[in-house]
Amino acid sequence: MARVACLHLVPALANPLKSSSLSRNHSLLLLAEKCHSLQRRRFSSSASKISMSLRAGIVGLPNVGKSTLFNAVVENGKAQAANFPFCTIEPNVGIVAVPDQRLQVLSDLSKSKRAVPASIEFVDIAGLVKGASQGEGLGNKFLSHIREVDSILQVVRCFEDNDIVHVNGKVNPKSDIEVINLELVFSDLDQIEKRMEKLKKGKAKDSQSKVKEEAEKSALEKIQQALMDGKPARSVTLTEFEKDAIKHLCLLTMKPIIYVANVAETELAEPENNPHVKEVMNVASELQSGLVSISAQVESELTELPYEERIEYLKSLGVSESGLGNLIRATYSLLGMRTYFTSGEKETKAWTILSGMTAPQAAGVIHSDFEKGFIRAETLRSEGKDYIVQEGDVMLFRFNV
Repeated sequence: MARVACLHLVPALANPLKSSSLSRNHSLLLLAEKCHSLQRRRFSSSASKISMSLRAGIVGLPNVGKSTLFNAVVENGKAQAANFPFCTIEPNVGIVAVPDQRLQVLSDLSKSKRAVPASIEFVDIAGLVKGASQGEGLGNKFLSHIREVDSILQVVRCFEDNDIVHVNGKVNPKSDIEVINLELVFSDLDQIEKRMEKLKKGKAKDSQSKVKEEAEKSALEKIQQALMDGKPARSVTLTEFEKDAIKHLCLLTMKPIIYVANVAETELAEPENNPHVKEVMNVASELQSGLVSISAQVESELTELPYEERIEYLKSLGVSESGLGNLIRATYSLLGMRTYFTSGEKETKAWTILSGMTAPQAAGVIHSDFEKGFIRAETLRSEGKDYIVQEGDVMLFRFNV
């Protein structure tokens, strides 16, 4: 049985933890980073069954800086960035460590042998073109790759460069976004039509299956109408049961989108002054999507510099950090994610959970026994199974298996 520890993050980081307060063998330090702008959610399913690995698909028209960005942010990225529309034939995948200074602080406090950061997986998906849903360019092959990711990062060209040919002849962010979004809409409409035909022909084997099929039909009808009106599936209000019924379809327009405005290095400090970025801002606001301004070229140049020189280079551009941190934070926020840590002599490790998870569910991400045998969590007070892990909590789980 683990001993009780009631500590708060700030004093805990300011002062070394005393051995009398925490049992080294059983204590779990949790540092919950709450993602703002998203409503808290409750989960009925077991946390141990929820995959916390994040996959973000990078999409965009050809020559918008998509693969350049991928190469820059992914360690050992091997995508070929070239001035040719379809240079990325297969999706390139890379794992990126989530930068978090708190990880090292906790590791130092616990004198851990190693620190293990959280990670996010980026998938570089070849450039889409108008008509992709009908087989243009490399067609539905790429659309199918998008179905496998948790969120979509749509890179939008917001820089002028006569040496890099725009697939449509001119830089027009609003038009570019419409092309991509329409292809996603068309793909979903096609999938929904096929699914509804199958549901009409099939017959549920039992009452439970029938109820689920009815929920799926209801959801698909609502989404189909929204798509016909040019609205994404994620804009449709559905019950939790309806959402669960259509989850297996992995609809493209159901996925959250972050628009990545790719600007020139001279505009990185004040991207809002760029008229192209303003267009993207308006679209993102209208579609209730995320927005991050980044310079793929700057990110690419940073990879060739030593750490100290990177800082100086960024300062010369009027910014304090690279775009990677902003990109990851935006992804976490959009998906409603939090980070917490376990810390001990062996290792200090960052874990990713969904915002709104209860203490048992958060513990279950580490090991199912922590959730099954959960008794209570203790922060500044004793909390039960319904406690939602808060930002800045340092907690000790009581469990018995």
